[in-house]
Amino acid sequence: MRTNSALSDILTRSRLDRDEGYRMLQLLQDEATQQATLPGLEQIAPGWADWIITALFGGTYLREGLSLRDRQLVNLAALTTLGGVDPQLGGHVRTGLRIGMTQQQIVEVFVHLAPYVGVPRALAGLRVAAEALADTQREDAR
Repeated sequence: MRTNSALSDILTRSRLDRDEGYRMLQLLQDEATQQATLPGLEQIAPGWADWIITALFGGTYLREGLSLRDRQLVNLAALTTLGGVDPQLGGHVRTGLRIGMTQQQIVEVFVHLAPYVGVPRALAGLRVAAEALADTQREDAR
């Protein structure tokens, strides 16, 4: 690493695209998931929801190297491992369906996680997933 250059001269520029972030949000998350989080967050911490959308959906999700499906698999695994993030996990189950994952593939994520994160965490994640999948089926039946 060069010591005479400013960091901004030697680090790769990140791509942050606010408009693309909002487009990606619309593609990935259903309206119910968005409304369950973003307006309330804006009331508590003005501007933070916009930052999340810009940095996450308009930055991280736009990076090369992983498909949207791969990113959802990672999200499901990470959120299950964390535990206690049921609204986010349920939202990402619905996102998985939106991008073409099957119900069987989503369920299999939790089965596969059990020996790695523990059966209780995997079961808790599966319960959230089952509820999100059932909600989606009810909505589709309307």
